[in-house]
Amino acid sequence: MFNLFYVIFMNFHRAPLIIPKMRYMADHPEKYTEIQRYEMTKHCIYLMNKTGKITTQAFGLENLPEQGGYIMYPNHQGKYDLLGIIYTHQKVCSFVMDKAKSHTMLVREFVDLVQAKRLEKDNPRQGITIINEVARDVAKGKRYVLFPEGGYKFNNKNKVMDFKAGSFKIALKSHVPIVPIALIDSYKVFNSFHIGPITTQVHYLKPIEYDEYKTMKTQEIAALVKKRIEDKIAEVLDR
Repeated sequence: MFNLFYVIFMNFHRAPLIIPKMRYMADHPEKYTEIQRYEMTKHCIYLMNKTGKITTQAFGLENLPEQGGYIMYPNHQGKYDLLGIIYTHQKVCSFVMDKAKSHTMLVREFVDLVQAKRLEKDNPRQGITIINEVARDVAKGKRYVLFPEGGYKFNNKNKVMDFKAGSFKIALKSHVPIVPIALIDSYKVFNSFHIGPITTQVHYLKPIEYDEYKTMKTQEIAALVKKRIEDKIAEVLDR
């Protein structure tokens, strides 16, 4: 929490220039490629990390499929989770987030730069539309991040909460690989009382191919992905 205010304060002088530029790029996708817009997003994260003394280490990048679309399912620890993934994920990716939280300054720009999907949690019909849209996108080669926990607790100490099975309907519908992601110490950045330099870890785990999960129910897929993430976190923290 302290780091959030510190990062905002240290980058306050940049806001009048960089936020309008982000807004313009997001509003004019015909002028900027998705790679240019994605790189702009990563540049902003770089500035946050530099001023906030945040280091994010990536492991298992070789596990990411080289061709085609896929869906990444991470554990959810706080506001920095998605930033850490985007910062370490070289290829363009997008995400799905709660619409109610997507319209604040800077968050709105991040969402629109990568053309993320806004999910209305209390609107089942709109939820089905989002599932179909994301499934269609990843089947065509796009990459998405979905947080199956649906939310996070403040200062959660690397604990993984229950996964919502419905999050995995998209994978079953699109037939693409599932990439579990284990986030470690991400909560310390903006969702704890930690003060000082922080190092977070993003572990990209071995993909779960469609042939491996196609006969499973969504609850079974959720349990499988959750276990692999928990096992990786336990492995790293027990070293």
